[in-house]
Amino acid sequence: MTRHRILSELAQRHVFRVGAAYLVTSWLVLQLASIVFPIFAAPSWVMKVLLALLLLGFMVTTGVAWGFDVTPVQAGHASSKSGKLDKAGHAANMHSEGAHPWRRRSDRYGGLSLATIVLLVASIGVLAVSLYRTQIAGQGAQALHAIATNRALPADRKSIAVLPFENLSPDKDNVYFAGGMQQEILTRLAAIRALKVISRNSTEGYASRPDDLKTVALQLGVATVLEGSVQKAEDKVHINVQLVDALTNAHLWADSYDGDIKDMFGVERDVASKVADALQAQLLPAEVARLASVPTRDPQAYDLYLRAGQHAYSAWQQDALLPKELPQAITLYEQALQRDPDFALAAAALGSAQMRMYFGAPDHTETRLASAKQAIDRALALQPGLGEAHFAMGLYDYWGHHDYAAALQQFELARRVLPNDVDVESMFAFIARRRGQWNAALEGLQQATLHDPRRPDFFVQLALTYQMLRRYADADAAYARAGIGARSPASVRLDRGGNSMLWKGDLAPLRTALSELAPGSDEYTANVTSFSLLYWLSRDYAAAARMASADKDAMWPDQSNVTLPRDLYVAWSLHAAGDSVKAEALFAVVSARMRDALAKDPDDPDTQIALGLAEAGLGHKQEALRAGTRATQLVPLKLDAISGAGYLVRLAQIEAQVGETDQAIALLRKLLAMPSGNILSAAVLRLDPVWDPLRKDARFKALLK
Repeated sequence: MTRHRILSELAQRHVFRVGAAYLVTSWLVLQLASIVFPIFAAPSWVMKVLLALLLLGFMVTTGVAWGFDVTPVQAGHASSKSGKLDKAGHAANMHSEGAHPWRRRSDRYGGLSLATIVLLVASIGVLAVSLYRTQIAGQGAQALHAIATNRALPADRKSIAVLPFENLSPDKDNVYFAGGMQQEILTRLAAIRALKVISRNSTEGYASRPDDLKTVALQLGVATVLEGSVQKAEDKVHINVQLVDALTNAHLWADSYDGDIKDMFGVERDVASKVADALQAQLLPAEVARLASVPTRDPQAYDLYLRAGQHAYSAWQQDALLPKELPQAITLYEQALQRDPDFALAAAALGSAQMRMYFGAPDHTETRLASAKQAIDRALALQPGLGEAHFAMGLYDYWGHHDYAAALQQFELARRVLPNDVDVESMFAFIARRRGQWNAALEGLQQATLHDPRRPDFFVQLALTYQMLRRYADADAAYARAGIGARSPASVRLDRGGNSMLWKGDLAPLRTALSELAPGSDEYTANVTSFSLLYWLSRDYAAAARMASADKDAMWPDQSNVTLPRDLYVAWSLHAAGDSVKAEALFAVVSARMRDALAKDPDDPDTQIALGLAEAGLGHKQEALRAGTRATQLVPLKLDAISGAGYLVRLAQIEAQVGETDQAIALLRKLLAMPSGNILSAAVLRLDPVWDPLRKDARFKALLK
C-alpha cells in the first residue's frame, strides 16, 4: 500500500479526526488536572501516570477508529472485487444518514462519538485520581499503624529531618536562638519541592545528637538527619552543622560558621544549598531566589523576630499556653517591625499570630481582625507572593469570615511556595471538615501525619474528626497515638477522657487526668473549663460554680468553637445549686451585655446564642427562641458543619429550658443522626443536667438507647 493510499485510508476512516478530538479533550483534561491536583497535594508522579494513560488511550482510540469504521471506501473495495462499484449503495448510505441525523453527527468521527471520546478520557483521569487516593489512604493507614506500634515509617531517599539544635551558649536564655536557627534552616529546606522535610513539631522531642540515630530516622520516616549546635555570645555566633545518612551513620556533609547575627542569612542559605546538593535535589529558579532572599538587614529586628517565633511556636504546640505565649509573640513582632518597617516576614508572622488570637484565645473582636488584616496587607505589599503572608490571609478568610473559597485560593498560593509546610496542607483538611466533607478531611489529616509523624495535635484533630462521626473507638486509638512523644501528655489524656465521656458516659478517665494537673500550673489554669464540666456532670453544682467563678477568662469556647460568656456557666451552676437570686442577676447581666454587643454587630452568632441562653434563664421564652434561632440561621450546617451543629445543640437547650419539649426532642433526634458526636451523644444526654426537663418524656428516653 503506497504512502498516498495509507494517508487516504486514514482520512476516509476519520482516524485523523478521532485523533484530533482525543488530543483536544486530553489537553483539556491535563489543564484541569494541573489546577485540581495541586489542591489535593498530588505528587508529580500522578500527572505522569495520567499522561501515560492518556497516551495509551490515544493508541487504543485511533486503533479502534481504524479497525471498526465501516465507510463507503470499504464498501467500494468490497464490491469492486466482484466488479460492482455501486453508486446506489453509496446513495443508500447517504439516505440512511439523512434519516438519522443524530447518528450521522456521532458517526462522523469514525464510529466513535465525541461523547465516547470524552468519556474515555475522563475515565482515564478518574483512574489516575483513584490510584492516587488509594495510595494516600494506604500511606495514611500505614503511618498510623507504624506510629501506634513504634515501627519504622517508609523513607524517601531525599527525605530529611532537622533535629533540635544544641544550645552551647553560656547564657541559657539563648535557647530561643538555637530553636530559631533550626526553624529558619528547616523553613528554607521545606521550600525545596524535591525534598521531603519533616517539620519541627515532630523532631522536638528528640535529642540534638541521639545515641540511636537509625531508630530516630525510622520513626520519622527519613533517610537523612541534619544535626547542629549554636553558640551565641552577644552579637557573635558560632554554628556547627552536619548532614548524616541515618541508616549508615555516614557523614554526607559538615561545616562550621563564625560570624555576626547579620551574617546568619548567608549561613541559612549556604546550609540549605549544601544539603540540597548532597541529596541531589534539583532546585527550581524560584527556589534558588527564595534561598538567596534576605528578609531584613537589621540584626536586632531579626533577633526580635526569632524571640517572637519561640513564643509563637509554643502557642501553636500547646493550646493551653496560647493566652500566655501569643501576646508576647505579638509584642516582639511589632517591635521587630518598628526596627525594620520593611520586614515582610515579620509582618506575615504578626498577621498569623493575630488570627490565632482571634480564633483560639478566643478574641472575636473586630479590632483583632482589623489588626490581622493590616499586618497581612503590609506583608503582601512589601513582598508579593510571600508564602507565609498568603497563609496568614487564608487564616483571615477562613477563621475570620468563613469564606472557604477565598481561603483555599490563599492556601494554594502558600502551598506553591511552601510545598513541605504541613500547617498549610492541614488547612485543606480542616476546611473540608467544616464543609462536611468527612472522607476528604480524614484523608488529609492522615496525609499530614506522614509529614509530621510525631506531632500530637494532628492525631488529636484526627481523633476529633472521628468523634464527630461517633467513631469513638477510632478516636480513642488516635488519642493514644497522640500521647506518644507529646510535650503535654496530660492535655492528651484530658482529651481522651472527654472521649470516654462521650462514648461510654464514663467520667473516671477525665477525673483521673484532671487530678494529675498541679494546682497553679499553666495546664491547671488552662483547663478550668474541664474541671467545671466534670463537677457539673457529677452534679456537684457548688463546686462547678466556684471553679467557673475563679477563672480569669471571660469567654469559654466549647468543642464546636461556639464561644459563650463564662458567666453563663456560673449562672447555670448557681441556679442548679438552688441560688436562683444570684443566678437571675447574672443572667440579666449577660443579657444586657449581649444586647449592647448586638447593637454594634447584630450578625454575631455567638452573641445571639448567648442572648438566647440568658433570656431562657430569665424565663423570657419568645426572646430566647428568637435569638437562638437567629444564631442557627447565621451559621447553618451548610456553612459550617462543626459550629453549625454546636448552635443547634444550644438551640435545643433553649427549647428544653423554656418548655418547647416537642421541638427540643425533634432537634436532638436530628443531631444524633448527623456528625455532631464531639458535642452530643446518647451518653451525654444521660449525664448532662441540661436535659433534665426532658427526662420524663418517653421520646427522650428512646433517644438514650
